Amino acid sequence: MLLSDLFQETYFSLNANKSRSVLTILGIVIGIGSVITMISVGQGATSSIQTNIQSLGTNLLVVTPGSQQGPGMVVRGGFGTATTLTLEDSEAIESGISDIETVAPATSSRKQITTTKGTNTNTSVYGVTGAYQSVKNVEIELGSFISDQHVANISKVVVLGPTTRDDLFGDNVDAVGQKIRIEGLEFTVIGITVSKGGTGFGSADDLMYIPISTAQKYVTGSDGVSSINVQVTREDLMTQVQAEITNLLLVRHKISDATQADFSIVNQADVLGALSSVTGTLTLLLGAIAGISLLVGGIGIMNMMLTTVTERTREIGLRKSLGAKNRDISWQFLAESVALTFIGGVIGVALGWLAAYAVEQFSGTATVVTLSSVVLAFGVSAAIGIVFGYYPARRAAKLNPIDALRYE
Repeated sequence: MLLSDLFQETYFSLNANKSRSVLTILGIVIGIGSVITMISVGQGATSSIQTNIQSLGTNLLVVTPGSQQGPGMVVRGGFGTATTLTLEDSEAIESGISDIETVAPATSSRKQITTTKGTNTNTSVYGVTGAYQSVKNVEIELGSFISDQHVANISKVVVLGPTTRDDLFGDNVDAVGQKIRIEGLEFTVIGITVSKGGTGFGSADDLMYIPISTAQKYVTGSDGVSSINVQVTREDLMTQVQAEITNLLLVRHKISDATQADFSIVNQADVLGALSSVTGTLTLLLGAIAGISLLVGGIGIMNMMLTTVTERTREIGLRKSLGAKNRDISWQFLAESVALTFIGGVIGVALGWLAAYAVEQFSGTATVVTLSSVVLAFGVSAAIGIVFGYYPARRAAKLNPIDALRYE
């Protein structure tokens, strides 16, 4: 049988039973559409998490004090209250460890902020150095960021996050030059940061930055730092640098047993890998649930093809008596099965794409439709056509021509 004849026979056969063909295709359309939509939701969540974490900085190690404790030791202060890390530790890391791009110590405290207009807000106050801007990818919308000169002069200047600015001065107001009060002390606003949105680790917009020297003297009253942010030169060196920092701080803090360290180090790559693994599992689960629809659609294909073989038994007998071979009969029914799933796959991909777009527009949930998910959906639909069409095609090919011609 020529390929053109095969296409022609397939077209006429499917066109002769339009209603049945459409209903059968509908099962595949729903299955493929569901797979595309569910995978796009999972991949959108993965992409959103990766973007949010990378917006906090790249190749980042964050050293925090007092979050580990050894056996038999008393409980140290909670996160953000321990003072086991100092600026001297930060300077020792910067001078003693190679393969480091920048080191940015920071201290934080939550305070009530007021303005002369009577507005107020409760937000996080971060004491930082000039290096913090590059390490944490902080972009400035208006004015400027904290400089090393501000740190050296213990200046009473502040950079506001956009949410804090909106709470204190109104939406999108140019607050540069305005005054605010922290702990009764007056600070001058010198900059507004660009919005980063939610990160899953607290808002990067609802905060403010002041010089770390000012924060230690007037806000926290302590020489300790809340975190030391270390930017490594290359991602593949992060584990090595993490180990070197651990050894350096253990020596400085006179701790011989690493399990009793009074600090901990969070590796950004490890966090990103763990979260990506979770979202990857979620994507697989969503895809598997949607795949059940495809299985049901495939069973529908097989049911329709078996019915078609029964209805066309005399036709099969006539064609065999005229010289058609078993493989010609088999190819004909297999082609009809694959054509049904192919058409269903094309429509299903378009429907899934539209559904993913609608989910993002109306629910705000990020969705990503990738080429790999489209290729996977097409591959699965073609496989379903072959798998569920094989048995009916084989059954048709094995019919005895004499028995088939006698079939009523």
